[in-house]
Amino acid sequence: MQEGFKEKINNKVILITGGTGSFGNTVIGSLLKYNPKRIIIFSRDEKKQFDMRNNYDNPLLKFFIGDVRDRESVESVMNGVDYVFHAAALKQVPTCEFFPIEAVKTNILGANNVIDSAVRHGVKRVVILSTDKAVYPINAMGMTKALMEKVMISRARDTINNDGKDKKGTILCGVRYGNVLYSRGSVIPYFISQLKDGSQLSITNLDMTRFLLRLSDAVGLVLYTLVYGESGHMYIRKSPACTLETLAKAVCQIFNYKKGYKEVGLRAGEKMHETLVSAEELLRSSDLKEYYDIPPESQGLDYNKYFSKGEKIAVNTVKSYTSQNSTRLNVSQTIDLLMTLPEIQEELRIYKKNGR
Repeated sequence: MQEGFKEKINNKVILITGGTGSFGNTVIGSLLKYNPKRIIIFSRDEKKQFDMRNNYDNPLLKFFIGDVRDRESVESVMNGVDYVFHAAALKQVPTCEFFPIEAVKTNILGANNVIDSAVRHGVKRVVILSTDKAVYPINAMGMTKALMEKVMISRARDTINNDGKDKKGTILCGVRYGNVLYSRGSVIPYFISQLKDGSQLSITNLDMTRFLLRLSDAVGLVLYTLVYGESGHMYIRKSPACTLETLAKAVCQIFNYKKGYKEVGLRAGEKMHETLVSAEELLRSSDLKEYYDIPPESQGLDYNKYFSKGEKIAVNTVKSYTSQNSTRLNVSQTIDLLMTLPEIQEELRIYKKNGR
């Protein structure tokens, strides 16, 4: 697989929208190993770009200020690009709940701007990054991400022949993953900040479950999709899960933190359990061992077929792939997983150095 990455990325121009986020900062290290011609970081935060530029100090990285909401700024960076990773998004559930129209502008219309520009400029491949919250969504973040997926799939139909095989043109595909461990704004950095403040760790519900995915595994999924992804397909990385109580216990044990945790109750827009693949999607998915491959539904634009023809399937015999029925980690297993994270190792070193 590594050879496939090298062959695909060597001497190519890659654009990463929202490239100063957790994904961009991690994927760049992987991409640079495969000798790209240029990596374009496109985002609207000049401070994060300044920090990232100084951190990498690499002439292959080119930084552009812009916003995916602005079609002209997207157009200004697309010429000559071979591949696009579309990571720009409003990702925080509360933010999207409070400002849903802003989520629509970034997560749906912004994605459409990127896809439209990529197709117009003859980009070879676009990989969009989605979330488990897009499946059976109950919050604005999930709803807008679900519609982003639909936009991609709709545009991908233009590149697929009637026999299901790709025509020449831009390959549009996507990935979907759950909670990425220690990503910006996720629960573990929040736990660490409370721990440093000497507060009890806040858990919304003790029995709530979440998928646990290392950022390196998320990057691996995206690179796999870049190399092997088919137009209109979504790719999902299988992930273990645990309860939030288990996660809090693991953090407390790692840091030998005696103040423990408290339950504060569900917040607006939160699910008890997240879903990575719906039951309906599983019926048409391929199991690739580490991944699920979800092809697009093949209705096309034939309205007569849409309304009058279907397929008899036993939906009730298939269960969605959720954080409730995925492999469940206990406290010891969760500690082992967390201790593979360089961020946790560094925080633990600092914590011990300060004599806590």
